[in-house]
Amino acid sequence: MTGQVTNARLSFGLYEINIQTGELWKAGFRIKLQGQPFKVLAMLLERPGQVVSREELQERLWGKDTVVDFDHSLGTAINKIREALGDSADNPRFIETLARRGYRFVAPVGVIGPVPESPAEPNQGVASHPLAASDSAYHDEGHLAEGGPRTPGTEAESASVAAAFTASHVDGAVSSTRLSAQMFWASIGLCVLIALALGYYAGSSRTTTVPPHISQITHNGHLAPSVSSMENFAAATTDGVRLYAATIDGGHSVLSSISISGGVVEPINIPAEVASPALGDISPDGSRLLLRDHLSPESEQPLWVVPTTGGSALRVGDVLAHDATFMPDGDGILYANGNDLYLTRLSGQQPVHYASLPGRAFWLRWRPNGTLLRFTILDPVTHTLSLWQITPTNHTPQRILAGFNQLAGECCGVWTANGRHFVFESSKGGSNNLWELSDSSTSHPIRLTDGPLDFECPIAARTGNRIFFMGTDSRSELESVSAGGELIPVKNFLSDAVRVEYSRDGHWVAWTDTQGQLWRARSDGTEKIQITPGTLSAFLARWSPDGSRLAIMAREAGRPWEIYITSANGGNLVPLLHQRQNAADPSWTPDGKFIVFGSTNDEMGKDNANRSLHMVNVASGAMEEIPGSDGLFSPRCSPDGRYIAALSLDQRQVRLYTVATHTWTTLKVPSGADPIWSPDSHYLFLHASLDPAQPIDRVAIPDGHVDEVVRLADSREHDAVDYVFGGLTLDGRPFIRARVFTGNFYSLDVS
Repeated sequence: MTGQVTNARLSFGLYEINIQTGELWKAGFRIKLQGQPFKVLAMLLERPGQVVSREELQERLWGKDTVVDFDHSLGTAINKIREALGDSADNPRFIETLARRGYRFVAPVGVIGPVPESPAEPNQGVASHPLAASDSAYHDEGHLAEGGPRTPGTEAESASVAAAFTASHVDGAVSSTRLSAQMFWASIGLCVLIALALGYYAGSSRTTTVPPHISQITHNGHLAPSVSSMENFAAATTDGVRLYAATIDGGHSVLSSISISGGVVEPINIPAEVASPALGDISPDGSRLLLRDHLSPESEQPLWVVPTTGGSALRVGDVLAHDATFMPDGDGILYANGNDLYLTRLSGQQPVHYASLPGRAFWLRWRPNGTLLRFTILDPVTHTLSLWQITPTNHTPQRILAGFNQLAGECCGVWTANGRHFVFESSKGGSNNLWELSDSSTSHPIRLTDGPLDFECPIAARTGNRIFFMGTDSRSELESVSAGGELIPVKNFLSDAVRVEYSRDGHWVAWTDTQGQLWRARSDGTEKIQITPGTLSAFLARWSPDGSRLAIMAREAGRPWEIYITSANGGNLVPLLHQRQNAADPSWTPDGKFIVFGSTNDEMGKDNANRSLHMVNVASGAMEEIPGSDGLFSPRCSPDGRYIAALSLDQRQVRLYTVATHTWTTLKVPSGADPIWSPDSHYLFLHASLDPAQPIDRVAIPDGHVDEVVRLADSREHDAVDYVFGGLTLDGRPFIRARVFTGNFYSLDVS
């Protein structure tokens, strides 16, 4: 689309804009945006994906000879647009700033049919953008969407458009130009061909469809999203009146009920035995929830059945599982343990083996009539997700949609109440959207959503074709701890950092950002360069003692976590190990000749690798196991080389290895995550992430005395969702990444 937009409504994500009436809507709610900011937004929407220069904006909206402070006025307008859209200049979802050049609208833009005489509710279909010139008339009439039919009646509508096209042209020809009979019938023939072609196209193409209207349910943004790389799938359910889902308050998970009609969130009184409930399913009658305790990172946990009103809990035998679902009869429970499914019953029965699977199963969902079970398989080595199915009579798993995505990224599907539609998530194309398969089809899915949020956690309503789901829009900020124990936002070049490490001499700093990219710069922010390419996702990096190299924990899509070595000035990333299993947490010895590393814990991928710590010679690749390190991960060498700190796989123990004596001791702390040494090796900082108070503790070494540096759950008046302990400042104060917003629940109707 080029040129000035004057006669169309536009759609991007949850937003619609009516250029003619000057209205901006979000999921059916009008948003105030007036004057010049609206005009600037409209001009950017004319050319999505293209740079609109500052000079163009000035000439068209302010005039060449304007005497106002143009730079200030334009900056104010852009800020007001971002405020209205919930956008950020540092991490733009809609408007990108190009320094000294202009601005670019980066989200996909769709065109909605002609503007009605009176404002309409924003629930019309959205056509894919940009429009082809030859198809614009049909798109603008709302009859065809690019790539598929807009409604079940599209074929008839297309023929009607062609017939109207024929009639208008014939009337004009007879009345004004007196075309010959030959030309007349040629026109008729051409239009019939057009009608047939459009009808065939509309009836046969079903690879994509126009995203349906989306309604917002909640607004506080404190839902617990999925983190598939941590084997954490944020399931939710409904009894028809309420949604049941995990919300996060003060950094810990709370199971809550959410009214569908008003979005009111109320915590459920869950017994203390289920300290951190992870939701699996709801009983077919909607009265009971199936939970497991997700407080520790252990992969298999006890199962519990709790009434939707809370108050009591029933342990499901002695079974341990990482996910489970009710059987259609409401008495049986099908659960996943390791790479197998087992069936047990609440009425009393020893578990029986149900199926062997090619990986770990999550998100088990029966078709309402009980004829088909679909589920997600997570590969802990490649970190890919795929959809599979079995039947009650044939327990041999079959994969579906095997060729849909270059790297498998399909998961978490649900059936609509009538069993005619199966809605699932897919990360196809770099964003997470919802797709739909009709009936028992295993191919040709239809896309239901198209960003800019990531859409996940579909939930089927108890009746009809409505789907509830989560739209995630994670927002966080980096903070440091003041001398008084308060969290202070970091506003400098590190504001987008997650994990930060300074070189031993303090002259350089390296950090991973919220997009998984690794950067390095001088400590004052100058000489900043990007170290990892966009094809790698970096978790953390460690400086060599002399500051010349970086050891990086990162992975390519579809591959395990690996350790790479590279120059501090950038360049080739050389894999340290050559093995097809997850390797994590590199830590240099003081002489720079060796790196100590471990594997991932269960949360980051339960593969079959040996769960112990190893030391590798960087030059030769020779490797040896550290004695007594079975069941440990996350090693950290002290800067003076005297100790190695590590965590137990369940993170309930912090162990200390004395290099000189080859002995291990256990520190007296209740739990630990992300251990970080002080530069003088006198203290070990830890995030006690399993403690509801979320403290950052400082442990004196070797006597083990513990001081609480900050209590994160009380530091922000509970407005943070969760926290990551990301490093230490040059003067030894913790860096904290506080997530303040995750997402909300929405709904749509599958046509």
